[in-house]
Order: sequence, then structure tokens, then C-alpha cells
Amino acid sequence: MAATPATAANGRLVSATALHTYATRADVDAALTADKFDPGTDRYGVRTYRLVYRTTDATGKPTTASGLVALPINDRVRLDTASFAHGTSIYKGDAPSVSDDVFLIGPALTFASAGFAAVAPDYLGLGVGPGAHPWMDIPSETTASLDLLRAARVFVARQGRQLSRDVYASGFSQGASAALGLGRALQSGADPWFRAAAVAPISGAYDFRHAEIPALFTPAVHPVLASAYTTYLLAAYDRLHDIYADPADVFQPPYVGLPALFDGTHPGEEIIPALPPTIDALLTPRGKALLLHPTGRFAKALAVADSVCTDWDPAMPVRLYYSPGDEEAVNANTAHCHATLGAPTVNVGVNTTYNGFVHEGSEVLAVPRVTRWFLDHVL
Repeated sequence: MAATPATAANGRLVSATALHTYATRADVDAALTADKFDPGTDRYGVRTYRLVYRTTDATGKPTTASGLVALPINDRVRLDTASFAHGTSIYKGDAPSVSDDVFLIGPALTFASAGFAAVAPDYLGLGVGPGAHPWMDIPSETTASLDLLRAARVFVARQGRQLSRDVYASGFSQGASAALGLGRALQSGADPWFRAAAVAPISGAYDFRHAEIPALFTPAVHPVLASAYTTYLLAAYDRLHDIYADPADVFQPPYVGLPALFDGTHPGEEIIPALPPTIDALLTPRGKALLLHPTGRFAKALAVADSVCTDWDPAMPVRLYYSPGDEEAVNANTAHCHATLGAPTVNVGVNTTYNGFVHEGSEVLAVPRVTRWFLDHVL
């Protein structure tokens, strides 16, 4: 599904707030290395800003969203843009424009210090955006990403600079699908100015129905995280697509009220202890059947999410970055996208020093490699 066509309201800049100044390359290096990012592509200091802009919600109604913009401190007037879509966040405060967590802002700092204008959408319902986040809803992730590009173009012009037409799109985990959705929308002509120059998703769940959901019921996915992802998926899709009549139909007691915690107002520190230790303890037989044998509106919604690797032929270079043994977005997702999209894969190796998870470590390993690949296209 392509992004909503441009309108006069989409992408209109509402406000811009200056956040941080990393005055020198050394300041950026210090921030990145504190969270184990490789600073090898750093060249410049960086200034960051929060933009609030107009977009549409998952039902097509007008709303606002927020996102991070990071600009290099240099004398270049014309800048290519790197868009980075973040991974799964449950809490509104865990979004690039409102968090100081380097894991969230590190990709934008890396791209900006390399010379790009970096944009990082918070998505709908995260950051300072209203409402609940429609998790893994590719159409609204696409429009939020595209409208942030439009708002950033206006903002950068007010700084006396200009964004070129070229957009280099990347993203991690949930954001990997969002990056592909953005590339697809730009290729389809969703915006009269911007065009996709290259797309580099990292560790995505591109085949939720046939790869990711079945893996949730196996040791391949960390059991507590399987419970978290399952609850988030069912809660978000029911909110948007009405896939079950009552939470008690799919969630076992005492977890019937668990979906209410996934409204964006509860941090992970509150949610994780409330999760069951396994997915089998979470779901009723009907809930398990819904996931493993989706029908109706649920099956249709999953097909839309999975279409980022099946319903288009990229005209720009695409590379799929991954770490072997990913215990969250299992590698079968990348294999599926490689087979259906024809894009080459890049094994970035394994780093478990970030919270002990291969999945999170793949972002830390991949972002510098993606940056170098994008720079190869520019230089």
C-alpha cells in the first residue's frame, strides 16, 4: 500500500525545538562510543531538533506527529537526507525526538556527522504525537516518515540550507519495514520532490505471518519478548482492525487486561514484569489459533505489513542487513525478503554487548556499515 498522496496539510511544519548541540566531531564520537556505536564515519559536529508536523492517522484523519532532525555543523548548503526509522517502542518517551538514549538517536547522529541531514520519525502516537501507536502499521509508518521529510525540507530552508531530492532510507527492526515502505512510496511518486536513492533496512520482521509469528511459539524468540510482541501486535491490530470481540477471547487470565498497558503511557519497566514467562501462558486456544491461522481482517492487515517485500520491484539499490541468530526478528524474515525482493543480504556479524541481545546489537553493528554504503553513493 503506497503512502497517502501529498496534500497541502501533510508535512506542514507546526513547531521546531532545538535540542542538543554536539559542537565538534569529538563530541559526537563521545556520545556514540558511550553506547558502543562505531564513530568511524564521523566528520562534523551535529545539532538536533524536534519537529512537530501535520500528517494523517492510520484511518486517514488529520493529526500531528513528531520526529528528530539532525544537521551537520559544516558549511554545506545542499544536503542529501538520510531517514532512519527506529525499532519497536512501547512508551511514548522512548522515541528519537524525546529521548537521550543513544540507541535511539545514535543512527541520526551517525548520519548527520557523516554529512547528511538526518531525519528520524517517532511514528504516530509516540514522542509528542497524540493517541496510541498503531504498531507495525506500514501505511501510517510510511506517511509519518514521508511527512517528516516534507516538514524537514521546510525547516532546513529556514536555516538557509536545502535538502536535495535524494533520500537514503534505513531503519531497524520495526523500522526496517518502515524504510522499505518509504522507499516504495517515493518510487511510486508519492512526493513531487523527494526520490529514494538507496534503502538499507536492518533486522526486519518482513514476513510476520509465515516467519515471525510461527517463531514466537518456538525457542528461536526470547520467551518473554515473544509475549511482549504478541500482546503488542494483538492490541494494536485490534484497536485498528477489530480482530477479536473481547480480550478474554484471546488472553488467558490473569492477562486479559494486559493490552491496556500497550497504549504508550506505560514504560517498559512497568510492562515487562507484568508479562507471562511464555506465550503459552498468555494466550487462550482461540488466541493461538488466531495468530497461527489468521483469517479475515487480521489476515488482510498482516498481508499489508508483509507486502513491503512482495508487491514492488525496487528501482534503487537495496541491501538487507542482519545478524545471524537474531532472537527477536528471526533470520527467516530476511531470507524471505531476499527471495521475494531480490535484494542482497549483508551479514554484519554478532554483537551481544548491547543488553545481551543479538537483535539490538545488529543495529549497533549495521548503522556504521550502512552509513559507509550511503556515502559510497554520494561520493
